[in-house]
Amino acid sequence: MVLTGPFREYLEEAIGKDNALVAFSAFDMPASVSVRMNPSKGCKAFDGKPVPWSMHGLTLPDRPVFTLDPLFHAGAYYVQDSSSMFVGHVFRSILPAVDLPSDRPLRVLDLCAAPGGKTTDLAASLREATGDGFLLVANEVMKSRAGVLAGNVALWGDPNVAVTSDDPKTFSSLPGFFDVIVADVPCSGEGMFRKDAQAVEQWSEDNVALCQARQRRIIADVWPALAPGGMLIYSTCTFNRLENDSNVKWMEAELGAECVFGNYVPDDFKGLIRTECGCSLVPGFVDGEGQYCSVLRKSHGSFADGTACQGKDVRGARGRKEEQLPKSVERLVNVPCSFRTRGGTVVAVPSGITTDVASLGEALHVLAAGCAVGMLKGSDLVPDADLALSLIFASDAFPRVEVDRNVALAYLHRDAVTFPEAPKGYLTVVYEGLPLGFVKNLETRCNSLYPQGRRIRMDIKI
Repeated sequence: MVLTGPFREYLEEAIGKDNALVAFSAFDMPASVSVRMNPSKGCKAFDGKPVPWSMHGLTLPDRPVFTLDPLFHAGAYYVQDSSSMFVGHVFRSILPAVDLPSDRPLRVLDLCAAPGGKTTDLAASLREATGDGFLLVANEVMKSRAGVLAGNVALWGDPNVAVTSDDPKTFSSLPGFFDVIVADVPCSGEGMFRKDAQAVEQWSEDNVALCQARQRRIIADVWPALAPGGMLIYSTCTFNRLENDSNVKWMEAELGAECVFGNYVPDDFKGLIRTECGCSLVPGFVDGEGQYCSVLRKSHGSFADGTACQGKDVRGARGRKEEQLPKSVERLVNVPCSFRTRGGTVVAVPSGITTDVASLGEALHVLAAGCAVGMLKGSDLVPDADLALSLIFASDAFPRVEVDRNVALAYLHRDAVTFPEAPKGYLTVVYEGLPLGFVKNLETRCNSLYPQGRRIRMDIKI
């Protein structure tokens, strides 16, 4: 790969001429492969080189066929670039400096969240730090990408993540609602050159300028939703100064922000390139692709919209009492929940975030929150596939049938499977201790409850 002219000048300005030479040689090397394990599901699917800034991240020696691994479909891990995991490290670094509220969950917004790598990393970090004392809102404005995000959140299985699809400006209707906002904003994509040939073809000085302006609009639009004293993690997958440090300086000058990256993120990893306002990860210096990250704190005096929104009472926000459902629904979950129906599906929302989820519903387009439990058909509840993957699924709710890899793949392919020795009725299909989904066992055959939209479409004969 040969990149000359303006891009070379931009890169040399951002990281220095000597560093740029190293980066240019690395652009012709193949991209690395890395995964991040789901600590809540307790399965170590791979051996690999640890990612220095992610205790659950591994860089793999080669790329396996993830589609043919049942653990991938169980949400045991997420395939994510190791440099992208650095944002999760920054988030964990600032969490001790965030005041944990005593009367409500910690509220975090992942503003540009699709496809879900950073969302699942934030969810794991929040659960390890606060238990279930958090609400993470994962937003994606593009509807098609929001569907992918919702699917990946469901696989990860954390019920304290809500998925929304709104323009950043819409969040201004929730003034001061969020304690932390993570904004991995759309950029010119220089950090993806090794993975995406189109990113190279589409790069231009005009596109950099366009991205810089778009990034400023996004941050300015969402800024009212950040609480006074709250933290904003700003990140891109690009290198140039205009989309990175220059934008951080603009936030300081125009929004009443203070860059605090150096206060909370220690310089203790080999290969990181410090910039004036943050840090860049560059191929040739790290195993992964390109990433930039900085942190800003919103000064208390910069919030002009009055007191922070504290959420609304569920009954006041919805104008109705919680729906009365069969008691048998409650035994399907392992934490206290409120239940409602949406489009015929029973949804369980952990009690600790019920009020805040109701507030979100008044202001935003909420695609998913809590966990889809199942659909009522008369007195029978047909379990939803998402329930099997959720951390709040009561594992003894249905008889479990442990399967080997071949049967697991057949089930995920929606081929016919039978369990003649198992009890009649609903069964949880389990692979290496992790639920994959449900079937209704009729002894001589099974009705699969695995969604058509998730089934493996490639040939599973291996």
